[in-house]
Amino acid sequence: MANLEAGRKPANNEAPDLSMRGGGPMRGMTTVKVKPKNSVQTIRRIWGYIGPHRSGMLAVLLFTLITTILSLTAPYLLGSAVDNYIIPGDYKGLMGLCVGLLAVYVGTTLSAWLQQHMMVKISQLSVQEMRRDIFSKIQLLPLPFFDTKTHGELMSRTTNDIENVSGTLNTSVTQLISSVLSLVGALIIMLYLNVWLTLMSMVTIPLVMLFTKMVASRTRKHFSKQQSQLGELNGFIEETVSGQKVVQVYRREQFTAEQFDKLNVKLTDASIQAQIYSGTVGPVMNVLNNISFALMAAVGGYMSFQGWTSVGVVVAFLNYSKQFQRPLNDLANQFNLIQSAVAGAERVFEVIDTESEYTGNNNALNTSDMRGSVQFDRVSFSYKKDVPILNDVSLTARPGQTIALVGPTGAGKTTIINLLTRFYEIDAGMISIDGLDISQLDKDVLRSKLGIVLQDAYVFSDTIRENIRYGRLDASNEEIEAAAKLANAHDFIIKLPQGYDTPLTSGGSNLSQGQRQLLTIARAVLADPLILILDEATSSIDTRTEMHIQAGMKKLMEGRTSFVIAHRLSTIREADQILVMNQGGIAERGTHDELLSKRGFYYDLYNSQFKQPS
Repeated sequence: MANLEAGRKPANNEAPDLSMRGGGPMRGMTTVKVKPKNSVQTIRRIWGYIGPHRSGMLAVLLFTLITTILSLTAPYLLGSAVDNYIIPGDYKGLMGLCVGLLAVYVGTTLSAWLQQHMMVKISQLSVQEMRRDIFSKIQLLPLPFFDTKTHGELMSRTTNDIENVSGTLNTSVTQLISSVLSLVGALIIMLYLNVWLTLMSMVTIPLVMLFTKMVASRTRKHFSKQQSQLGELNGFIEETVSGQKVVQVYRREQFTAEQFDKLNVKLTDASIQAQIYSGTVGPVMNVLNNISFALMAAVGGYMSFQGWTSVGVVVAFLNYSKQFQRPLNDLANQFNLIQSAVAGAERVFEVIDTESEYTGNNNALNTSDMRGSVQFDRVSFSYKKDVPILNDVSLTARPGQTIALVGPTGAGKTTIINLLTRFYEIDAGMISIDGLDISQLDKDVLRSKLGIVLQDAYVFSDTIRENIRYGRLDASNEEIEAAAKLANAHDFIIKLPQGYDTPLTSGGSNLSQGQRQLLTIARAVLADPLILILDEATSSIDTRTEMHIQAGMKKLMEGRTSFVIAHRLSTIREADQILVMNQGGIAERGTHDELLSKRGFYYDLYNSQFKQPS
């Protein structure tokens, strides 16, 4: 198993098919900025997460139906009370009807609670799946994706945006079902009671539909901007907190606060715009409803005076008119909530739809007898188009050889490693291991042959033992300790209060940089790779500690093809081949003594570090 600092492939070596959940197709990297063509498509995908909970949804539908029927029964009983008991003066009958009315209200409350309770459970399970999908997909995305997204933005998508969807599912689904049922039920009963009053109550409906459409066309744009600004602000906060020492050392507290204020103002402006448009719905709908209610009260009263209908029918009808108008209000309000949820869901689906770096390339190539011969054949590469980093680079590493990469910053040393691990794909040429083109190998198979110790020593918030075990999850405690001893980490570990079971804080801040690096070296030892890659592995370790681990590193590299990137040229004197990188190519190659005898670029680098001033 590869000791990759970002070991992102699932244990079962199979990338889950996340893109098809909810009916969405898998897209390539270019789709990161592509959004669904319309809200309906996104809503269908959200509904795809609710689909597996059909039995629960049927129960929610049943309780919603019961709630609606009971709530529609109450106005009818009120009208009956007026005509049959209050006007005739039948007190005893009125008390019996009141008991029945009380039972209806209690039943409505209980049914509504059960409906909401089940919907909350379904929505949370659905969002759990969505959250799992986006996190699993993040583990499978290629590094170029992370070059274009801040950590805070991705955090915002996996937390804020999904919680936005969760909150809407909790309330909107049942509210929509209830509103539709109430609307249909109330309309049927109103038509039964009085057709003319029913037509009067529908006068304002065209105005409601026109207003809702007008608001919806604006709110979605502003809610999308609000979510985007929130992600940008979260990214800034995450970076600032992580780099707080740098902020304080360079006395940039005021500057950072000003930057935060600018982003905060942008978020505030976007939020105000979104809330202003969505906030107009309630007041306008209330005005329209009150106008409709006043008209019906006046017309109903006149019809009652003329004897065309009874007072009880008018009372019942006015209550039903409220039940008819309320769903319209609810639908309009829920539409705004749904717009906000759709904006968040779009950002989530953008990530889920991004093409995985594990594309199912499982060519049946025999890798069991690999010996570790690595060849770069006229390889060219650029991170950005028309800005070449490597140009026509060729090199060969025989099995068991140690290849050192040296050169100034930006010469392309780390890029060589990024291409060998297929963190990035080459533009031209070929890279092969034992004659097998690595582009034809499944990335997981390829990386299982590699052990990497990066310049940035990253450890997880877990125990020291589990951080080392990350190199090979099935390793025993004895194997972990043996790896730590080989990496010269054992001595400092056993001096800690809890030894190997010492928990590490976020980023391993309770260890020194050098100690964290020793743990990552032990992790690579445990992985037992065919090809070892050391990217400035000792750069954060003091000279004395470096001397202690050289013997262990030499044992680790025995029998393995090793690539060593080093600025300290003292660490690569015994390398079988030293490649001097400069301006995207190999300027010189040879052993330490051969390169010194050439008195060229390497000679100057070496003397700049070791030549004593006269």
